[in-house]
Amino acid sequence: MGNWHISRRRMLKGLGATIALPFLQAMVPPGMSMYNMEKKPIRFACLFMPNGVNKFHWTPEQYGRNFELSSTLRPLSNVKDDILVLNNLMNKGSIFPGADGHYAKTANLLTGLPIYQTVGDNLHSGGISFDQLIAKHIGQDTLLDSVQYGMERINAGIDGAVGFTRLYGSVISWKTPTQPCSREIEPRMAFDRLFRSSLPDSKPKNEKWKKSVLDIVKEDADALQRKLGRSDQDKLEEYLESIRSIEKRIDNEEKIKAFEKQITPEIQKELIGLNMRIDEFNETFIGVDITEKTRQMLDIMALAFWTDATRVGTFMFGNSVSNRNFSFLPGVQGSHHQLSHHQNLEDQMEQYRIINEWHVNQYAYFLEKLKSLPDGDSNLLDNSMVMFCSGLRDGNSHSPYNLPILVGGKGGGGLKPGQNLDFGKDTPLANLYLSMARVLDMPLECFADSTGELCEIHV
Repeated sequence: MGNWHISRRRMLKGLGATIALPFLQAMVPPGMSMYNMEKKPIRFACLFMPNGVNKFHWTPEQYGRNFELSSTLRPLSNVKDDILVLNNLMNKGSIFPGADGHYAKTANLLTGLPIYQTVGDNLHSGGISFDQLIAKHIGQDTLLDSVQYGMERINAGIDGAVGFTRLYGSVISWKTPTQPCSREIEPRMAFDRLFRSSLPDSKPKNEKWKKSVLDIVKEDADALQRKLGRSDQDKLEEYLESIRSIEKRIDNEEKIKAFEKQITPEIQKELIGLNMRIDEFNETFIGVDITEKTRQMLDIMALAFWTDATRVGTFMFGNSVSNRNFSFLPGVQGSHHQLSHHQNLEDQMEQYRIINEWHVNQYAYFLEKLKSLPDGDSNLLDNSMVMFCSGLRDGNSHSPYNLPILVGGKGGGGLKPGQNLDFGKDTPLANLYLSMARVLDMPLECFADSTGELCEIHV
């Protein structure tokens, strides 16, 4: 196409919708090659799993590069060379008088500082979370400085067993010490926020736009396609098809819900056996398979990274003390929090492990998705740091020591994945954040209780 090129900030536009574009060859300025373009942006994501892990099936036996995945980590076999397994990290900020239970080990997972003990809404996380420090550093270059997704509504009320408000168990991302970041928990809302702008003024308020967002921008997309080279045409088509796929999956969920509203109590009893549920209460406590909904949210985050709509995201598989019923998994007959208090009973510990493995499976899905998406001369996973973690080691003992921590991706070449590493007892988790800050070229000399960087993970 000669010297014809488009801006990196080029968007597809239509009446009531805009869509960011992935990086295309046509965005390379004339006289430069893809290879000589400036360093690709690095993305950061934190995926939080509540209630800890079955510690006997988490850590691989061998250390260094020549290690075999444990039974719980086996779903990561396709991306084994793209992950770091980090051992003996602890969050010192979760240990203070009265800090028993889950809440004091969840709300401060990304701050590394003690939270203020309260039973009201006067929350205080101790500091700004690490993801929001990143957002302040690089968020001005993107449509959204960060995104926060989850699977469960915010919990209110007081947990009388430990004397904390349950609000602390519903957030890991803090814009300020007293301002938690709000989360999207429905795929439709998360999708529309990214790919559909507000409705035109001529439309009645609260009326849903029924057209596909791709139909709205079709004219602009077709015009752009005619100007692109073959490679860019293929990439743009793949990208638009990814958006279409997510839309169809979300719309299908909405059709099912609309159908369910018309069913009689007698039919409803039969549908329960087919895992068709109406509201979140049933979804959480009766054992609905949430795999597809989870993957919709992860796919939306992947597209947000691919389009550079944002470079920072968090995802909570569940709130702290989540009692989601996982009986949709073969071999599991109970709920997550209940089984995490296994009392060392073999049957309960195995069910606990299966739930852990399901979470790791979703993490593996996200990493593989990122790896499949081209990003310059590499892929999106190579240019990301994707953390998977829990605020507890073992749910039965509420142990905050030797936290289950994984990091996927190469951080744009700044990380050395494919290792199982032990950093010695009680190494601050904040050291990991300090190391990630270095990869992101952030001017951060210390963070929370950090004592230095984890040099073994750096290139």
